[in-house]
Amino acid sequence: MDLKRFASKKYLSPILILATLILAVYYLLHHKSLLTNLEHISILTLFIVFVLYIVMLIILSYIFLATTRLLSVKLDFRNNILLNAYSLFMNFFIPGQTGPLYRGYYLKQKYKIKYADFLLATIVYFTLYIIIAVIFILAGSQRYYITILGSLLFSILIYLAIRYYFQKHTPDSLNLSFKNILILFTFTFLQYVIQSIIYYIEINNVDHSVHIGNVITYTGTANLAIFVSLTPGAIGIREAFLIFSERLNHLTSSIIVLANIIDRSVYLIFLIILGLVVILFHVQSKLKVKDK
Repeated sequence: MDLKRFASKKYLSPILILATLILAVYYLLHHKSLLTNLEHISILTLFIVFVLYIVMLIILSYIFLATTRLLSVKLDFRNNILLNAYSLFMNFFIPGQTGPLYRGYYLKQKYKIKYADFLLATIVYFTLYIIIAVIFILAGSQRYYITILGSLLFSILIYLAIRYYFQKHTPDSLNLSFKNILILFTFTFLQYVIQSIIYYIEINNVDHSVHIGNVITYTGTANLAIFVSLTPGAIGIREAFLIFSERLNHLTSSIIVLANIIDRSVYLIFLIILGLVVILFHVQSKLKVKDK
């Protein structure tokens, strides 16, 4: 068998979908409580959060489009949506952040983008991601002047460090124009805004007295957990981050745990439905090819 052909995108995508669905079934069998917890959540809350996760998928797709702009690559938006759907599956059900690895493989196969170049572009995104996380943590827990001063100081330090690094390592294929960075920053910021709204709805379902400032800090802290997501769905990791930051977000451990149970329960339903849509899309595509 030709290993290169077998490892091509044509065969890799169905294999990844099948493997992820198997992991999803295994995950469900060992976390049945996530589905039973949905009984305690109102239909309206489920619907709103579900719609927001659809919006989140679209924003993540635009983030990836903005990231590939740094590499002077133009992606088809439909394929981009599917690619990000695969990434969400892998990031949740497979230990570690495996989604970016698959996206890097896709760009290598489809556009001949070097892994090193994609890694540098991803570092730019994660740098902005960290800066916004710090801004959110400070904005929800500190006075406005401390937030502004701290955010500016942190951003300048990061900017100088990145600029120093890229002066020595930036390949010619990486386009770090101000416009590209601004577009990527804007969509990354929107990612945080939508995530904050989702968390606010979920926490408000547990404690109606929650303050928006607490949720903003909560969002900044929770999002930093992706860098140590060693377990499927970052179970235990995100909770630990949030519990350690209780003094910043002023939420009790019980509220944090219950809100995370709600979040994982709704997100799991979102992934299951998304998985069915992806499978139907592939089946439809195969039928169209046969008809031709």
